[in-house]
Amino acid sequence: MARPNPPAPGVPGQSDEREKSKRLGALRALMPFLWPYRRLMAAALLALVVTAMLSLTLPLAVRRVVDNFDTKSARDLDLYFAAALGIAALLAVGTGLRYALVTRLGERVVADIRKAVFDRVIGMSPAFYEKTMTGEVLSRITTDTTLILSVIGSSVSIALRNLLIFAGGLVLMLLTSAKLTGLVLLLVPAVIVPILVLGRRLRVLSRENQDWIAASSGNASEALGAVQTVQAFTHEAASRTQFSDMTEQSYDAARRRVFTRAVMTVIVIFLVFAGIVGVLWIGARDVRAGEMTQGALVQFVIYAVMVAGGVAALSEIWGELQRAAGATERLVELLQTEDSVSDSASPQVLAQPVQGRIAFENVTFAYPSRPGINALDGVTLEIEPGETVAFVGPSGAGKTTVIQMILRFYDPASGRITLDGQDLAELRRDDFRKSVALVPQDPVIFAASARENIRFGRPDATDAEIDAAARAAAAHDFISALPDGYESYLGERGVMLSGGQKQRIAIARAILRDAPVLLLDEATSALDAESERAVQAAVDRLSEGRTTLIVAHRLATVKKADRIVVMDQGCVVATGPHDQLVAEDGLYARLARLQFTDGIAAE
Repeated sequence: MARPNPPAPGVPGQSDEREKSKRLGALRALMPFLWPYRRLMAAALLALVVTAMLSLTLPLAVRRVVDNFDTKSARDLDLYFAAALGIAALLAVGTGLRYALVTRLGERVVADIRKAVFDRVIGMSPAFYEKTMTGEVLSRITTDTTLILSVIGSSVSIALRNLLIFAGGLVLMLLTSAKLTGLVLLLVPAVIVPILVLGRRLRVLSRENQDWIAASSGNASEALGAVQTVQAFTHEAASRTQFSDMTEQSYDAARRRVFTRAVMTVIVIFLVFAGIVGVLWIGARDVRAGEMTQGALVQFVIYAVMVAGGVAALSEIWGELQRAAGATERLVELLQTEDSVSDSASPQVLAQPVQGRIAFENVTFAYPSRPGINALDGVTLEIEPGETVAFVGPSGAGKTTVIQMILRFYDPASGRITLDGQDLAELRRDDFRKSVALVPQDPVIFAASARENIRFGRPDATDAEIDAAARAAAAHDFISALPDGYESYLGERGVMLSGGQKQRIAIARAILRDAPVLLLDEATSALDAESERAVQAAVDRLSEGRTTLIVAHRLATVKKADRIVVMDQGCVVATGPHDQLVAEDGLYARLARLQFTDGIAAE
């Protein structure tokens, strides 16, 4: 199989090289999530400063001990050792406290980020998911937030601690020996240059690595979500190859990132410790010459090691900060993505009770993924409260699009859609959708019990109401036959159920919702004749007093409708009852003849 192309620029979750956005300044976007926990941050910062000061104090105690090895007073020597031990104890307690505070802060902030991202994407219109794979979104919520957790819960704390130790150690080195400190400072440019040069390369590789991880996650999600289709068409080998290629691309990017970081670490550590060895050699000569004490040299060496260790740690943390900056950038992209469908800044209040009058006024619409093809082309239609209207026509005529527009999954390019005379665009989506019950063409079953799947239609429903809805949808018998009845776990996507059983669960869910507007999109397409008859009877009862829109290919399900709307290529080409449309000998009559010829005449 051909090698997969790299992620395309401009699509969330895929590579988009923007130089300015790749700076560490991207981490500033985390401040709104950190600010609510500023007291916790302050406490963690205080613990960090205290432990850094204690770390810098410890070499002073060591110097006293070394310089007083030959003291005649054992009591003084004991005091110096006790002081060193006390400082070490305080350092241990402070470090543990710092770890607890910082880790708690990181976990809390990352939990808030995950919730904020999910809150954002769960409300995005279908247009967003036409261009963004679900697997990529999940990768951001998991992989990218894990990187941020590592930075907030560890890397930033370690970086600040090492910065303090670096600065404080440098000052104390200068006070201990200005001569040796000057020699050490000569090494600083040699250490900083590889950090800057290789760090830039590391940033690019880190972003590329994360993009390939997201792409492979999206590919796996898509393949596993359609695993039966993949297996039915013996596409396993091709799917394995495609996922393997993407995973290898991710590995290659990670390998290059790891190699670059390793080279940077080698260079920095070697230069730092080579300098320390050289400075120690010169210091040893000064001790022999009597220009400084042994304790002072030990103190200076400890500070030099601490400063060198700080620089080495910062060089490693730099790469982590770069990766976190890229992860933050990707999450912010999701949080700031503009939805093509949004609520009005000053929404109207939907008049109660809802009557269910629906009107399309010269509505034209094209899906974002197919901008040149109108799914609806100048549709004008009015549906009266309590009326049952069926939509028929060939595939691609725009029937399901009508359902999606009523739910305001999309906004029309021109024209408007009203509910009881109020423009849907002026209403809160959560408000008017409560008045609509939907049975989709592809029923959705959640990884929960049968009871909870039906209760999804109305979370406050009682068990008795759920049982009644299941009976009305002809679902009670097969649910009762499951191992645990209504408490039976249905598996991911309802893998334990047949297509007809899934559809009856979805119908029960809509019945339970008890909304004034009922939308049935091929609601009985997967049912056998007996179940269809039972469900149709339930739908007939449910439709009484409700505005009902039925999309169907099987004319037997729409014959009893008050009115039939015939659609073709996004236009309404005819309306009327069954007998009238047959008599007109148009598109509907032709569809009817085809079904009658196949022996599927309506009864």
